[in-house]
Amino acid sequence: MTGWNVSDIPDQSGRTAVVTGANSGLGYVTARELARKGARVVLACRSEVRGAEAEDRLVAEVPGADVEFVRLDLGQLDSVREFTAVYGRAYERLDLLVNNAGVMALPHGRTADGFETQFGVNHLGHFALTGLLMPSLLSTPGARVVTLSSMVHAMANIDIDDLNSEHHPYRRWIAYARSKTANLLFTHELARRLAAVGSDVVAAAAHPGYASTNLQTAGPKLEGRRGAERFMEIGNRVFAQSAEAGALPTLYAATAPGVLPDSFTGPSIAMWRGSPGRSWRAPWTLNDAAGERLWAASERLTGVTYDALKV
Repeated sequence: MTGWNVSDIPDQSGRTAVVTGANSGLGYVTARELARKGARVVLACRSEVRGAEAEDRLVAEVPGADVEFVRLDLGQLDSVREFTAVYGRAYERLDLLVNNAGVMALPHGRTADGFETQFGVNHLGHFALTGLLMPSLLSTPGARVVTLSSMVHAMANIDIDDLNSEHHPYRRWIAYARSKTANLLFTHELARRLAAVGSDVVAAAAHPGYASTNLQTAGPKLEGRRGAERFMEIGNRVFAQSAEAGALPTLYAATAPGVLPDSFTGPSIAMWRGSPGRSWRAPWTLNDAAGERLWAASERLTGVTYDALKV
């Protein structure tokens, strides 16, 4: 993987990709580079305005790009179901699903369905989306699901008895870390279930290290904490790598030959920056029993069951 960059992305002609949170940051770069290599890309974004603007900007940067914005709010299960219905009517295949969108260290809140916001958006929304798109993935040879986690996952394991932060004091960074652990446990269990039914769909995970995006400033900005927002802005400028560099692990996991199921790709220099490489992950993200329990809870909470993966 040494020195791997966007020029190494294989030709994506004939492939169809869905990228969540594609209106800015890592998601936008991921969508743009897939489109540049010939993929048809669906920009799955919450905001109608920002999604449409991203579509226009991408086409301006990559003339002739085959892209389409379709609204998706991962904090609302009805929106997830509507998105997958629209997708199913318009597209016959799905080669790549990039579960990129996320929120970080927000003040305590609830999604439209009553889930703690970070767990609801970062994990449950993507769990439901992947499950509803699973028939399209299973019918497309060589399909992949890439889910973004974070090096911050190492701060906390999930609390299977308090997934929605209802029984203990809310701590925003711990809630974020647990949602990112959930992303890795989801990938682990999804890979195991795909293997059990003999599917060649690859479920992998990636993280960007420390990449400069609007993710870091969203929480402080939402609360009007200008000092904290300014602190994050300075940190982004001084320490972070660019969104272009941060998207490389995702693009590698999504397109490089030989990516293994349940692999975790991140920056090669101390998980912080640099070209894509194999990343360390906390041992609790490889626990089969925890993966099974999270899966069962996620099916119960979302009402989405992966019937095609039952053995």
